Amino acid sequence: MSRESRSAPSTEGTDGAHGAHPETVEDFFVAQDEGGPDTQNPPPRTKAKQRRRRRRTVIVLVVLLVFAGTVFGVALMLRDLLGFNEVTDYAGPGGEETVFTVEQGAGALAVGTGLENADIVADAGVFVTALGEISDGREVQPGEYELRRQMTAEGAAEALLGEDPTLVSYAAVARDLRQGEVFDILAESTGIPVAEFTALAEDPTQFGLPSQALSLEGYLHPGEYRFDIDATATDIVTEMITATTDRLTDDGVTDPDEQYRTLTIASIVQAEAQEGDYATVAGSIENRLTPGNTETNGFLQSDATVAYGLGERTYQLTPEEKADKSNPYNTFANTGLPKGPIGSPSDEAIDAAVNPADVPFYFWVTVDLKTGETKFSETYAEHLGYVQEYEQWCADNEGQCE
Repeated sequence: MSRESRSAPSTEGTDGAHGAHPETVEDFFVAQDEGGPDTQNPPPRTKAKQRRRRRRTVIVLVVLLVFAGTVFGVALMLRDLLGFNEVTDYAGPGGEETVFTVEQGAGALAVGTGLENADIVADAGVFVTALGEISDGREVQPGEYELRRQMTAEGAAEALLGEDPTLVSYAAVARDLRQGEVFDILAESTGIPVAEFTALAEDPTQFGLPSQALSLEGYLHPGEYRFDIDATATDIVTEMITATTDRLTDDGVTDPDEQYRTLTIASIVQAEAQEGDYATVAGSIENRLTPGNTETNGFLQSDATVAYGLGERTYQLTPEEKADKSNPYNTFANTGLPKGPIGSPSDEAIDAAVNPADVPFYFWVTVDLKTGETKFSETYAEHLGYVQEYEQWCADNEGQCE
């Protein structure tokens, strides 16, 4: 074969598409896409490649979006688990007013924890840090402070360290406390001597109480008090009596003598019953006091009243103590109500005395002093059976019925 024939190009290799190298064809189609003469009508294989490329692009985008969403969700979860999303300090200056108590001997962390629990600061640790930065050796003093919900940690620290914080005398008076017990609490809270309160009780009429009132017993309303630090004994007693008479007035009892009777019954209900039984006991008391009652003949027969007259708190009374008519609070020996209230009744007990339940009972006895389970009866014979239950409970629970 001649040299010319060996070097001559093959027309089949250049004109026949099926004989071309694939890379050469792809380059050809790319050239066409970039402005070749066949741009408007690319061969079928070019369209197929474009569709595949578009599908691959969509798939990649979807995968990326799913991956990004997963990463974002995990990040949120980790942020919550690790506490990155927790508020550690409020923007301030605070909202609703509240009174915060700093107990005697409370350290910075105890104060901070109390503030956090009361939603005054967002984080106890941040408060402790803020307090340390501005305290300059000073300590938060015990007392009552008027603060606000959601203060900044620094704002709360400044308020507690202030040269003249707004302090009040805090007193918690439980229900069923006697006058002397209440006076002890008031004296400890305010620093006012017990003798000043006792002297006021010797003349109840100065506070508008009826002449039959022997003292302030029954009128010293239970509850939580925050007295101004400049309040006198008279101011304090007046506030407590007003709380009681306001409740009676709200219940429709406005006559002072009727108020006295209501408080006397309410104080017995308070001492003798659990809250769920208040109205039933009040109804049973009214049944005993009803004229012509032949079941108890007007005798109230309350252990609590006798114990009050003895100056004791006991469930156990001797036959001699029950027979002693000289005790003006002895409702076994004397008919009718005792000479006056025997403690501080709660609002609920006052409500029950004003609105006693309409029940057929004359007798009641608490058969379980731990649970307060009380059983009622219409006849003395039935009552004696329940008394035996109580005595058995006392025998099974040594020392609980003293």
